Amino acid sequence: MKSLSVRQSVETLSACVSGKVQGVGFRAATVRQAHLLKLGGWVRNLPDGRVQVLLQGDHDAVDRMLSWLLRGPPMASVTGVTHEEVSTQRLFDRFEQL
Repeated sequence: MKSLSVRQSVETLSACVSGKVQGVGFRAATVRQAHLLKLGGWVRNLPDGRVQVLLQGDHDAVDRMLSWLLRGPPMASVTGVTHEEVSTQRLFDRFEQL
């Protein structure tokens, strides 16, 4: 029963970050920030120049990560972040760069 309540408290979001976000250390910085917030998931470059991020963790940590994505690391210039909740049975035990 306890694992069910843990699963229900986990939030999973997919986000796409636009702007100058490739070639500026965005993915590596995202991994570091996600580790600090104890999030699971991944980050990857998209062919169109955006960065896609899958975030999984408690609501507060996911919300803090979304706020960080709006700024990004110092060399990045974020112009927009879109996100949507994702329904998944998979639980990510770490955050990695794909």
